[in-house]
Amino acid sequence: MKTATSHGEAGAKPLILAAVCLSALVLPLAFSGGAVATPAIGRDLGGSAGALTWITNAFMLSFGSLLMAAGALADQFGRKRLFVAGLGGFIVASLALSLAPSVAWLDALRALQGVAAAASLASGSAALAQEFTGHARTRAFSMLGTSFGIGLAFGPLMAGALITHFGWRAIFVAIAAIGALAFVFGVPRMRETRDPAATGLDWPGTLSFTGTLGLFTVAVIQAPQAGWSSALVIGLLSASAVMLAVFVTVELRVARPMLDLSLFRYPRFVGVQILPVGTCYCYIVLIVMLPLRFIGAEGLSEMEAGLLMIALSAPLLAVPLLVASLTRWISAGVLSGLGFLIAAAGLYWLSCVDIGASRGSAIVPMLIVGIGAGMPWGLMDGLSVSVVPKERAGMATGIFSTTRVAGEGIALAIVTAILAGLAQHSLTRITADGSLAMTERIAEAAQRLTTGDLASAAASLPQISRHELALSYTQAFTSLLHVLIVITLLSACASFVFLSRTGAQQNEYGNEHDGHNEPLREAEESAVV
Repeated sequence: MKTATSHGEAGAKPLILAAVCLSALVLPLAFSGGAVATPAIGRDLGGSAGALTWITNAFMLSFGSLLMAAGALADQFGRKRLFVAGLGGFIVASLALSLAPSVAWLDALRALQGVAAAASLASGSAALAQEFTGHARTRAFSMLGTSFGIGLAFGPLMAGALITHFGWRAIFVAIAAIGALAFVFGVPRMRETRDPAATGLDWPGTLSFTGTLGLFTVAVIQAPQAGWSSALVIGLLSASAVMLAVFVTVELRVARPMLDLSLFRYPRFVGVQILPVGTCYCYIVLIVMLPLRFIGAEGLSEMEAGLLMIALSAPLLAVPLLVASLTRWISAGVLSGLGFLIAAAGLYWLSCVDIGASRGSAIVPMLIVGIGAGMPWGLMDGLSVSVVPKERAGMATGIFSTTRVAGEGIALAIVTAILAGLAQHSLTRITADGSLAMTERIAEAAQRLTTGDLASAAASLPQISRHELALSYTQAFTSLLHVLIVITLLSACASFVFLSRTGAQQNEYGNEHDGHNEPLREAEESAVV
């Protein structure tokens, strides 16, 4: 049942779609723009390496952990109502960020910005599922996914230009302005819809899920400095495992779970969730880590780093459209698996080039990585909308969006910790000093390097030249790329196994259905960008 409280004419649908896509565009701008601004923020406001890391992680943690809860609230209280609250809160938080007096304030406001972003995305996506049906619905969600790609593609460039000409605070003003544009044009034309069978927010599930992600993220971030075997890290990881067990127990027992765990029995559902996880490690983490390397180790300006990043992100503007057309002859799983293989090849090439010797040498391998990542990227949004009934749109979009965003936050925390550990190991070999004081200084320097702050790393270890610091960092980064290659290859294997079935297809819940799967066929064949 739907209740209309605003314009419901068909002519308003394109504007509603444009507004939701614009609000989706601004979310990755907030993510990638904030990451690129980290070195400039550190120079302006100071702050420890850990505090600077939370500028990105606080946003991703609150954003990813609350998406499913936001979807449930949208189903109960109304998609338009939550969209208004979420987008409005996002605009206010962005303006407040532009005025933040310290890194601590930035971290807290970034967490609030993530909460508002979760409400905006979950409710906007659920609203689209009610406005469009059939092929139009699939196209709408494909456009939503493309909006994310555009935001990620041009976030570093926009951030670099704004930092160069106006300072890092201008990034958050620009983000607020784009959000306000979506608010003004979209909200008046949206209809209010809700799920009459919604039973309210699953508080035990929400709290245990948020606790699982939060504890795990804190543990991973603290590990490079405290050590993986430290009591603090082990305690946090153990607590995270306990919270995960509580979450699974709760979701299995409640009548209307926030996350229907029974869906994971079906291979195609599992396969759809693997796609965003794979793209996290071959693409998303590079959106954050490469600019920090270009700025910190290679000495590029924010603007130069943003321009160079276009090579990685530009393919996502064209590749998804091409891949969507190919699904008429090749299954989505095969195309996705091939994409991951191409991305792995690009990562290997990137690990072999000396960026410091010739910055242009990184362009071609970055293009290849972008092409490979763009192949599953163009299919996963369309596939994701077919896994649950339409009336559970909030949960459907919440599950996939949570996998994507929470996966990005977790992947970023893990990759940052791995890079810090590799850099620390390289610096330890150079100093050949195993004293406790030196170990702590090396750990601090390694964390500074991962945030692109070569000057502070040099201050922590004055006996090591800047050239040696930069060399240690680039060696650690090369080793990190090898780790990403392995993960990307595993993602390719998983795509082939779970999504390349060509015989009798499965219906929405994985049951055999006369050799046809209309929702998934629409998702695969009509994913028009």
